[in-house]
Amino acid sequence: MRAMVLDTPAPIDDEPLTLRDVPLPEPGPGQVRLRVSVCGVCRTDLHTVEGDLDLPRTPLVPGHQVIGTVDALGDGVSGLAEGTRVGVAWLHQTCGQCRFCSAGRENLCPDARFTGLDADGGYAEAMTVPADFAYPVPDGFPDEQAAPLLCAGIIGYRALRRSGIRPGGRLGLYGFGASAHVAIQVARHWECEVAVLTRDEGHKALARRLGAAWVGEAPDRPPAPLDAAVIFAPAGDLVPPALEAVDKGGTVVLAGIHVSGIPAMDYENHVFYERTLTSVTAATRQDGGDLLRLAAKIPIRTEVETFDLAEANAVLARVKASQIAGAAVLRVG
Repeated sequence: MRAMVLDTPAPIDDEPLTLRDVPLPEPGPGQVRLRVSVCGVCRTDLHTVEGDLDLPRTPLVPGHQVIGTVDALGDGVSGLAEGTRVGVAWLHQTCGQCRFCSAGRENLCPDARFTGLDADGGYAEAMTVPADFAYPVPDGFPDEQAAPLLCAGIIGYRALRRSGIRPGGRLGLYGFGASAHVAIQVARHWECEVAVLTRDEGHKALARRLGAAWVGEAPDRPPAPLDAAVIFAPAGDLVPPALEAVDKGGTVVLAGIHVSGIPAMDYENHVFYERTLTSVTAATRQDGGDLLRLAAKIPIRTEVETFDLAEANAVLARVKASQIAGAAVLRVG
């Protein structure tokens, strides 16, 4: 089967992914094999390919926003049948027994494994996944539209939950890529007033079209104090202005898996008055299931650009340069 394989991390301009034939994987006990239809392209894939994240092994196939069809079952699998369309997200497997898993916080499991990092992902014509970590995909979403929900959507949804934003509240979104363009649709469904801060003119236009009440650039100050803000851009220097923009008792959420250095902060301007700075670490299957059900109800419509599998290096370069409006999706099958 064809796959885009990473042998050695390198800057994306060096095209570190190579297209080659690799053996078709066989599902182990409790696993299913998918014939991959499409795979969304995520900034986390860029961090993986460029070596910002420690890699447990190479060679490695990235990709963790996968839509495919089950075509083989491992021993002991029940509840999924061949021919079922499913999605695969970043969280690949957890121990199910530690104190975090037992408390419904499996995203913090010390033995968690992640798709496209610990296990080969969806930049390939087939992959395997534990059956319990495959998501049923709601009807009404074409494969290309569904793929970004599996990470961009889930992470954006968890970030909103972590922010504590309430229906009708004022929300700020710093950066307006794949996650933010899903998060704003959830926030507008909750009747929140949304301010978007982004540099790219195309992203600004998309934010306005999706219902942003105000659009500017960091370090611009939104016209009214925010109840909460989510920083999707991997830029630590956005933390101080975001904390200054939230009202007393407000929360700022860092939604990236990798963020550049955070500048020194002033206690009174950035932390006092019970402001909170927190982060998002992966997501739980509960987050994923809740987001997919809500996406069907709203309904969320993802903005996607589609590309061939062999173009993965070029697409990641465009992601790095913030040249994708919405989300990028690779056509695989």
